Amino acid sequence: MRAVTYSSFGPAAEVLSVSDLPAPDPAPGEVEVTLAFSGVNPSDVKARAGARPGVTRPPFPVICPHSDGSGTITRVGDGVDPARLGQWVWIWNGQWQRPMGTAAEKIVLPEEQAVLLPDGVSLETGASLGIPGLTAAHVVFGGGSVRGKTVLIHGGSGSVGHLAVQLAAWGGAKVVATASPAGFDKCREAGADAVIDYNAANLSEEILPATKGHLFDRIVDVEFGQNIGANADVIAPNGTLAVYGSAKEMTPQIPFGPLLFKAVTIDIALIYILPQEQRLAAIAHLHEALENKALFCPVAQVFELAETAEAHEAVEAGGRNGAILIDPRR
Repeated sequence: MRAVTYSSFGPAAEVLSVSDLPAPDPAPGEVEVTLAFSGVNPSDVKARAGARPGVTRPPFPVICPHSDGSGTITRVGDGVDPARLGQWVWIWNGQWQRPMGTAAEKIVLPEEQAVLLPDGVSLETGASLGIPGLTAAHVVFGGGSVRGKTVLIHGGSGSVGHLAVQLAAWGGAKVVATASPAGFDKCREAGADAVIDYNAANLSEEILPATKGHLFDRIVDVEFGQNIGANADVIAPNGTLAVYGSAKEMTPQIPFGPLLFKAVTIDIALIYILPQEQRLAAIAHLHEALENKALFCPVAQVFELAETAEAHEAVEAGGRNGAILIDPRR
């Protein structure tokens, strides 16, 4: 089978290449998925570039990247119901702690990691449900229902943020989002009641008028270190700060006093190691929202397998208006 691989860290154009690898047989409890799309996420790009702290060399001699994908189950191992053959599925943790990901014509993995797509949901959408979708569903609903609550979502026009705005609005919350001015319309179309420029000089003073001074029950944040001061100002007593990133400030100073006297819960989400019960809950929320036509996963561009380096560069460039996908069939 054709697969994109790398054996050393470096720029995408220098280390990624198309290889011909043997297709592995599914072991007991596993399925083979013939892939239609592979999703490229910032974490995939950082892993290939060697940008993860403390990691100096690839963990395997040869790596086929990407955790997200979608396709059709074409073979099953012992113990797997043969009725699964032919199912359209989406994949989570394709390349997490293993060498073979979804940037290939096929992938073999445990059957629970190949999730049946709801009827009418496209394979393109399926390739966005792993990292962005599960993260958005967990940071919005990880503390339970948001109906009637006030939710702030930072980075509401980003890959996860855009899905989180849609899910929170569908869940019955009053939603305020932050974004760059270029993303304001995207946030409003996703369901945000108000959108604030995240570059505002005094972010908390800009945010609170949008809720007439009402503090936030839940805050979803992609930049924990950068926003912690403003979040401490605008979060409600006993509120939850659900965090999934802090790339701009990885060693933040935390205003412990204000957080202490509001008894704030800081919930740091790493979707790769989400416990099974919480993962199943996130999957259920995603599927219900999709079935209700309440969740739209935009696609910015689809690349051919041999163009995977260009796809990585598109993710690195930022500013994209949707998912970057690879079509391994091309």
